Amino acid sequence: MVHDEADMPAPQPQRRQFLLGTAAAMLGATALGWGCRQAPGNAPAASAPAAGSASSAGTVSDPRTVTDFRGKTITLQAPAQRVVCLLESALSGIYMLGAQDRLMGVPANVYTGDVAPHYASLDPRLAAKSIETPGNWDFTSLEKVIALKPDVVIQWSQQREGIAALEARGIPVYGVFIASMADLEKEINDLAILTGAEARAQALLAYTQSVVQDIGQRTSAIPQTQWPRVYYAWGQGMLETACRGSMVDDMIRLAGGINTCTEQIEHGKPSLESVLQWNPEVIVLWPSERRTVESVLADAQWRNVAAIRNRRVYPLPEVFFSDLWTLKYQFALQLMAHWFHPTVFGQMPDAKLRAGIMGKLYGSQPL
Repeated sequence: MVHDEADMPAPQPQRRQFLLGTAAAMLGATALGWGCRQAPGNAPAASAPAAGSASSAGTVSDPRTVTDFRGKTITLQAPAQRVVCLLESALSGIYMLGAQDRLMGVPANVYTGDVAPHYASLDPRLAAKSIETPGNWDFTSLEKVIALKPDVVIQWSQQREGIAALEARGIPVYGVFIASMADLEKEINDLAILTGAEARAQALLAYTQSVVQDIGQRTSAIPQTQWPRVYYAWGQGMLETACRGSMVDDMIRLAGGINTCTEQIEHGKPSLESVLQWNPEVIVLWPSERRTVESVLADAQWRNVAAIRNRRVYPLPEVFFSDLWTLKYQFALQLMAHWFHPTVFGQMPDAKLRAGIMGKLYGSQPL
């Protein structure tokens, strides 16, 4: 949708599946946490680049070419100095790359809900709500984006109407659609090319790969006969789950679990009878304000499920830390490994360890 008016609601982004691939292609996970109050390089609004691209300002040409997730080739004549990012997962990537000083526009939802204080901690401009919000993953305020004179706009690739309207006015758009871990690596590399942060991207991905390989090596040494049956519940309800061919399914396997939903579909809606028959030994909950672990444990319909009887029901923390469409997916993966195999992975990761990893991802600690 394209909107010429502001003040649109900020809906939650759609789920996109992650296909982690085989264990040999693992790309990362250990405990994450919040540790950086402000990543290095955060600049106040006064230091934001002047209007116009680096090339139009007369800088030496340094062409940057990438192909986005639509197969569209984007070429900038120099690293982008003015970036409008309308997709929160990509925004996290911009901050991890240390390219936040290029931001002229951010997704509307960064100023609302649970994610707001975390983004405010990353950037004083976000704390002051001084960066424009010309849209979100599912809508674009065309007038506001044009007024920001961006060198490039980053948007969900399925927001076709908004993208077409921007491109018709000569504004380059990098469309994102994460469907695999390879896609996540591509996104980070492409954003680095567009902003001139290639060295940082290489360090982030090498760090992530080392973390994932560690998890994978440890779980692959555990006989699969000891892997628990796992049921994953999305936030909409207990009978909304992730099945085969999904990011969650691959994370469950990498963490040493067996997904109870074997249907080849990213988002499944099984019957209660099916779940009772699967009899999961572990239940993992996506963050939801509508339920708690105790409410799940107290549900009489589920009382005979092994996970309920043994109180092995585990909630992922708030969405900012559990974002599966950024390098922060490492947090959820590490948690799952601890929940599935506590005797192998020891005690649950504490806040200090989580803070350390988040600090590495957002740049307050060296990789």
